[in-house]
Amino acid sequence: MVVSTLRQRRHVREAKIIGLGSYLPSTVVASDEVAARFGRDEEWVLARTGIATRRRAEKETVSQLAVKAATRALARCALTGGDMDLVIVASCSVEQPMPDVASGVARALGAEEAGAFDLNAACAGFCYALAVAADAVRMGSARHVLVIGAEKMTAWVDPEDLGTSIIFGDGAGAAVVGPAEEPGIGPVAWGSDGTRAELIEVPDGKRTMNMDGRAVFRWATTEIYPVAQRACDLAGVAPADLDALVPHQANLRIVNALATKIGATNAVIADDVIRYGNTSAASIPIALDTLITEGTVEHNGTALLFGFGAGLCYAAQVVTLPTA
Repeated sequence: MVVSTLRQRRHVREAKIIGLGSYLPSTVVASDEVAARFGRDEEWVLARTGIATRRRAEKETVSQLAVKAATRALARCALTGGDMDLVIVASCSVEQPMPDVASGVARALGAEEAGAFDLNAACAGFCYALAVAADAVRMGSARHVLVIGAEKMTAWVDPEDLGTSIIFGDGAGAAVVGPAEEPGIGPVAWGSDGTRAELIEVPDGKRTMNMDGRAVFRWATTEIYPVAQRACDLAGVAPADLDALVPHQANLRIVNALATKIGATNAVIADDVIRYGNTSAASIPIALDTLITEGTVEHNGTALLFGFGAGLCYAAQVVTLPTA
């Protein structure tokens, strides 16, 4: 019999979100401005997406957006970059494949010695990264992890493509994950359907995305909402007992359809998509931060996070809202 010499670290603690922050570029693009390019009006856009405005980063990079959101999240929980053991940036819109954005973000924040990597699960990226961060804290690989969703989606949108031009915006949101006595981040329910990955893609050699909006809408509203129920089951929380529902802000019609099917009858439904558009991996942390800063939900309440998008990837988990 072979006896392993590896030492298994015992489960000694739980993980929770202890700070949130977000950043939106200053340029506001109204729906009437976008619609006019295609001979439509604002009401046409609102009826199909619910999006009134979105933000556009002019010269700011994905890294710069990430640093600004992270700085605010660190300040909320009175920590510094030097306190971080790991930095994860979830993004599908980085300007270049190497070096990774997370390493530059860590350096800018004074976390030069922290582990750092990028994660691309598109619009589900923040939920994926949060699950990785929670496991790292639980198993003792890190004490504090900085999780950032940052996107400059407008750089990948063809301005002549109606389907994507009216939806996407730019921004970043960040969460600091740290140790806790009680569970604050529930088990993740995740998966993917690569057989339909071509529904949202940037083809080889191109710098703009293709999206079959109708097919994505059908998929999001009819096939993946059971993942949200599974996340609630794993956390031992009934949907009716949730304080907040924070789905990826794809468009308002999808958000409302999911809220109805999930049955979170008493929850506040995040609808940042109205103001900020679809910011992919950044949409969930931005919406979470908005709920806290605007006092829409109580601190320490429970929220269901639910991301889905290109890949086709999806993930959900129940979290306890932070006090900062």
